[in-house]
Amino acid sequence: MGSVVSQLPKTAVNMSSPQAVFVQNALKEHKVVIFSKSYCPYCTMAKDQFKKLSVPFHVIELDQRQDTDEIQDVLGQMTGARTVPRCFIDGKFIGGGTDVKKMYETGALQKYFS
Repeated sequence: MGSVVSQLPKTAVNMSSPQAVFVQNALKEHKVVIFSKSYCPYCTMAKDQFKKLSVPFHVIELDQRQDTDEIQDVLGQMTGARTVPRCFIDGKFIGGGTDVKKMYETGALQKYFS
């Protein structure tokens, strides 16, 4: 596991870049957005919680894009970490895989959809 310093972008992030606009538009257009990597078990964990609730979610698989690093830099600027998953509801960052699972287990996640 890397240090916090290794998780943050090394230079200032241009929040007007095409990648930043892409992220911002995704958050505006979808109630639930998960920035993920297809092989990541924590990403699968996060997606599973929404599936249990039969809640539709929009997934952006970063490992299937050419601009993965740039998008992760934008997410790092927005949320404090570049790791995936980065889960949002109504444009608000709610956490990663273990955070979302814990929210499901305590009933906090369900409250967003009742």
